Amino acid sequence: MLIRSVKLQNYRNYKNLDLKFNEKINIFHGDNAQGKTNLLESLYLAGTTKSHLSTKDKDIIQFDCDVGHIELVVEKNGIPYVIDVHLKKNDSKGIAINKIPIQKASEILGLVHFIFFSPEDLRIIKEGPSYRRRFMDMELSQLDKIYLSNITNYNRVVNQRNTLLRDIYSSSTGIETLDIWDIQLVEYGRKIIDTREEFIKKLNSIIGQVHLNLTGGIENLEITYEKNTKPSDFEKALLRNRDKDLKMKSTSVGPHRDDISFMSNGIDLRYFGSQGQKRTAALSLKLSELELVKRVIDDTPILLLDDVLSELDKKRQHYLFSSIGNIQTMITCTGLDDVVYQYFSANTIFKVNEGRIVT
Repeated sequence: MLIRSVKLQNYRNYKNLDLKFNEKINIFHGDNAQGKTNLLESLYLAGTTKSHLSTKDKDIIQFDCDVGHIELVVEKNGIPYVIDVHLKKNDSKGIAINKIPIQKASEILGLVHFIFFSPEDLRIIKEGPSYRRRFMDMELSQLDKIYLSNITNYNRVVNQRNTLLRDIYSSSTGIETLDIWDIQLVEYGRKIIDTREEFIKKLNSIIGQVHLNLTGGIENLEITYEKNTKPSDFEKALLRNRDKDLKMKSTSVGPHRDDISFMSNGIDLRYFGSQGQKRTAALSLKLSELELVKRVIDDTPILLLDDVLSELDKKRQHYLFSSIGNIQTMITCTGLDDVVYQYFSANTIFKVNEGRIVT
């Protein structure tokens, strides 16, 4: 799996960009706020239909423009594919593969697979459960089209059920239709829980050794899927909590309340880990994700490293770089220091300056 080139028009601070990539390491350096992250975001968006920052399309398009465009050329199993993404300020985006429009996001997922690693990934460990659920959903949606369909439908049903709960609260009518939404919620929710549980089980089988290596054999790490409810109990839990849901006007039970714990030597890093421990756990999680994806897709994903070098000490940098192997990698950094030259021949080095990129 390779990215051959990208073209951007009216995308963030890129008015026009036409860039070809090396098959191995591509390094983008420059001062902050010059467009390095914007470039990686465009690649991820073209391959997944969403920004890793959860940004709305209208905020990605240049201020004085109504439309923006991404053209990403990828190669899979020796076959080239052209992904066109047309961003619109006042309408939903249009996407085509080899000039053929697609109707659903699921049609593009699996064509190219990204692992995105940035300093913001520390939030997966230190922030609330929503960041950890988002991590699961973003990865599983790339790996499993059925999961994408289930989570999309589940979120739709939760929103519609919550709307109904608010209507019942204000007008005291419509309570008899709650059962219809509950049936759908249980149907999709059970499938989501089962898939997440298997995903965390596989990830957990990898992360322990990765974390031991990163900490010099000092710290163990185990991740646990904290289900809000068991699949077999979901229906009964909804009934038990119905009065509470009506009072709060919100659905209180289901996989939208799930979490993941990170236990290291008996310490829950979410609450009691030091900044360094959380940073190492985030790196272990991403490297384990990388290895799991390679096993599942039987191919190498594209690795996007956004300004992570400054967050890691020499030892962790070394472990990260030694784990890359033959994976096509995009690295952003503020400067070409000794670290870069020590580990890479820098197959292609790009200078990023105010929305312009030069070799």
